[in-house]
Amino acid sequence: QVASTRLRLVRRLLYAAIVVLGVALALAQFAAVKRLATGVLASSAVLGIVVGFAARQTLANAVAGILLAVTQPIRIGDLVTFEGTTGTVDDIRLTYTYIATGTGERYVVPNERLAQSSVQNHTLADSRVRVEVSLWVPADTDPVRAVALLGRDEGVDAKIADVDKDGVRITASAWARNAPERGAVEAGLRAGCLARLRQLDEESRDRDPDAPPE
Repeated sequence: QVASTRLRLVRRLLYAAIVVLGVALALAQFAAVKRLATGVLASSAVLGIVVGFAARQTLANAVAGILLAVTQPIRIGDLVTFEGTTGTVDDIRLTYTYIATGTGERYVVPNERLAQSSVQNHTLADSRVRVEVSLWVPADTDPVRAVALLGRDEGVDAKIADVDKDGVRITASAWARNAPERGAVEAGLRAGCLARLRQLDEESRDRDPDAPPE
């Protein structure tokens, strides 16, 4: 991830430099363009102020993109949360960063905003991602038995998260090896929990055949 993020930036910087240099060399072959360039350079201070003011936002995004690639608070492939949006960093370009959400959308963020704001990086220290699902069971259900059943599956950690008059909220969590696997692990975890709770319901009815299904 570190190398991929930096190499993409270096490649784009080199491409931009080659294009600018190539255009400049091509234009330098014309005498009229040379005379125009001489006049422009004579007033380069004024021109620099005008261009710098007009392109301030673009230049700020470009500088921020370079800083992001060098310091790497986020990397390509990281799972991040920015301003309430969670997704995987798909690409970091000179001016914008692209974040792919779980719904298939791409969140485009100016690099300057990323450099100036707080970003929650879920995979900076560990490529694994913690996945958690919540389930509500009726108040008359044995929550201890439910937690024990949910925790039988390998790698699943279940616990009682909340209790109120309408029921008990149980959370089950597991680890996904990386951000792209998060959706599949979450779906499998949810399906497994439902199967375990169905097993608990069948055990309750076996003990009390007249009891309605939960």
